Amino acid sequence: MDSQIRINVESRMPFADGEEYDRVGAYEAIVGTVDFAIDPDDPSNETVVDLELAPRNDEGLVEYSTDLYILKPLDLSTGNGRLLYDVNNRGNLRAMQFFNDGVHANRPSKSKHAGNGFLMRRGYTLVCSGWQGDILPGEDRFTMRLPVAVDQGRELTGSIRTEFILDRPGVRSQPLAANDYSRSYEAVSSDTSLATFTMKRHPHDTPELIPPARWQFAREDAEGEVTESTTDCYLPEGFKPGWIYELIYEAKNPSVMGLGFTGLRDLISFLVHAETDDNGVANPLRPNGAGIEKAYGWGRSQSGRYLREFVYRGFNADSQGRRVFDAISPHVSGGGRVVLNYRFAQPGRFPRLHSDHAYPSDQFPFAYAETTDHLTGKTDGILKRPETDPLVLHTQTSSEYWDRRGSLVHTDTRGSDLGEQDGVRVFLFAGSQHNADPLAGPSEGVHKHLTNPLNTTPLLRALLDNLDAWATDGTTPPASRVPMSSEETAVTAEGAKTQFPSIPGVKHPEGSNHLSVQDHGPDFDKGILREPTEEDLSRQYVVLVPQIDADGNEIPGIRTPHMEAPLATHTGWNYRREDSHGATLAGTVGSYMPFAKTKAEREAIGDSRPSFQERYGSRTRYVRAIALAAQRLVDQRLLLEEDADRYVELAINEPAFDE
Repeated sequence: MDSQIRINVESRMPFADGEEYDRVGAYEAIVGTVDFAIDPDDPSNETVVDLELAPRNDEGLVEYSTDLYILKPLDLSTGNGRLLYDVNNRGNLRAMQFFNDGVHANRPSKSKHAGNGFLMRRGYTLVCSGWQGDILPGEDRFTMRLPVAVDQGRELTGSIRTEFILDRPGVRSQPLAANDYSRSYEAVSSDTSLATFTMKRHPHDTPELIPPARWQFAREDAEGEVTESTTDCYLPEGFKPGWIYELIYEAKNPSVMGLGFTGLRDLISFLVHAETDDNGVANPLRPNGAGIEKAYGWGRSQSGRYLREFVYRGFNADSQGRRVFDAISPHVSGGGRVVLNYRFAQPGRFPRLHSDHAYPSDQFPFAYAETTDHLTGKTDGILKRPETDPLVLHTQTSSEYWDRRGSLVHTDTRGSDLGEQDGVRVFLFAGSQHNADPLAGPSEGVHKHLTNPLNTTPLLRALLDNLDAWATDGTTPPASRVPMSSEETAVTAEGAKTQFPSIPGVKHPEGSNHLSVQDHGPDFDKGILREPTEEDLSRQYVVLVPQIDADGNEIPGIRTPHMEAPLATHTGWNYRREDSHGATLAGTVGSYMPFAKTKAEREAIGDSRPSFQERYGSRTRYVRAIALAAQRLVDQRLLLEEDADRYVELAINEPAFDE
């Protein structure tokens, strides 16, 4: 039986009041929903966990739906024939923000959302839809409506684990999902004696049991009133900032979350190939039978992990065996994938050094190439279907090496270099942090040092041009730029520490986020997780970080002009504040440590790094250094001319050289 797809257009309006973008002209925004009905007996859907337990309609199909947003040239013939799918992150769009330096919006409609207009000037059609089935409505987040799995008419139940880490004192209740944007799995019972609630300071400490009488399945509102709730946890004494609270409880009614993969697969296939939907409504991207020539997928962080899992699980082949995405570009995903196609999946969670440390997002295989796990003997790779595998351009920051096991993307499990793989490029954006808003500077927060503001969006723009040329006519991109064991630029955390300069009040980390062999139960490969996870600390993968220079800045990777002619030390790590586990790394947040202005100033505080004055002497010399560094990247196809000009303009107006 054929699957069905129906497009429901709710609005269609000019984008940015009809502003025109070079030769491409004006854009329009289409907002709506997509209804799917798929055959659970179709072999292309057989790997979706619990699909056989979902209710069927009168035609024997399983129904679900998702939100949809399309931003396209008003006249598609003036565009570049390329679809760029923005894999939303927890319901939020990110492509316009990180390619265009635009103001964030989940339904972009104004000129400010277009930023510098890069994607529009190139002629891209942007598409986004919901894929994470537990996202709650609100703030224009992209949501998905999924069926609930039922066991022969009875509620399906299972043991799940959730974790709470609060950054401020005085908090007494939390949703079981541990956030306010995703749906919590409801507990079978409000009897706390049926659950296990513990607390500990660090991931591998022996947990302290919180007796059932000391907490409740309940919610505290803003007025302090407490009501029973099987979707919330209430701790009258309050959660201690920085402590790890872990709750294992029996939950019910899991959604069929793996439909988040089939929905994307079928939507992109429809937009690229179909003339009309199953209601006879015309495909908005195929006017007169011609439209999209190439489809690319881009996602950052969780969304990048989604793309890696999407390809690994075989969803880049549609129901007719055609390639879905011609190319993908996971950004800041590290070595992980997303935990989506599982019963009681919680795809918003991912393991860091301090939080969700043993959540199963980071499981072998980590690399795109086929490798052998020396600890388990398994052989596997993310790319293993040559007929439908996409080209891959994988980008990551320093933070992914420190907290997201990023080195495993391009090394084997022993830490040895894998070398260049056909169809894959991997790039480190040296010295940058996981999330640096291109419109914001360094900020304070629950971390000890200022956040790292190093802007890498210019690199994303240049690499997207490379990706398009690669997929279009086979023009190979520049070679990968990553830390390498063979060149001693991929080292242990201890190896980097020996090179770190003397900076007042700054201590280099002793280690990065390690990874041990984990056991998630005998049915893990079938999509059923056992809780709690068993972790074998005696069997650890080799996780490496980039080597640094005398300034504490990273040597390998793509070094932006602000790294080649630095005014500060930029790192991918930071620490939590003293009042919230000050000795613990602050997740994927980086640090920014400016140089002193003069030699006298740095010597007075014991800073070993040369000052602005010693390095450049004048603004003119600094501008020249920035200009030369920018031109080198342009020559290497790693920076656009327009962005080289922007770097020079920033240097001319750099406030560090103001009197």
